Amino acid sequence: MDPHTVCASACRHVDPDTKCENALLNKYDEYRSLYLSYLERCNEHDFDGMASFYTPTIKINDLPMNPKAVAAQFAPVTAAFPDWHWEARSIAIDGELIAVHFEVTGTHLGSFRGISATGRRVRIKQFTFYRLEDGKIAEVWDHADMDKALRQIEASEGSAPT
Repeated sequence: MDPHTVCASACRHVDPDTKCENALLNKYDEYRSLYLSYLERCNEHDFDGMASFYTPTIKINDLPMNPKAVAAQFAPVTAAFPDWHWEARSIAIDGELIAVHFEVTGTHLGSFRGISATGRRVRIKQFTFYRLEDGKIAEVWDHADMDKALRQIEASEGSAPT
């Protein structure tokens, strides 16, 4: 979405000649840049770097956690799929909220949920909402289609993964 559209809709109550639009554009750019930096750490599997983007207590799907515990949740996935990669297909920013639609890919080269490495590639969708607080990620609501990833690695030889 064009940031000017975001600002125009967010500033309906304000005279267009005020500084509201510039302030919102700056905040939009700031949050987008912050998020893309975070996504780089994710794709590098840099858990300490990821944790530095979180508030001291962060809620993941409404469960309070500390930053190190949140980042550690990625370890089993990246151990099983060393090339696990999130590609942001769409990013929407509304105030302190960031919504992202991802395409996620990886190659199954380690044990995952009891399934030994198959060498199969997986491709799934993920949708995540983030709420920022003082420039840090304070809350995350996430849904990744891990059932689809399991179906893809369990697919028999010669069958098309679903």
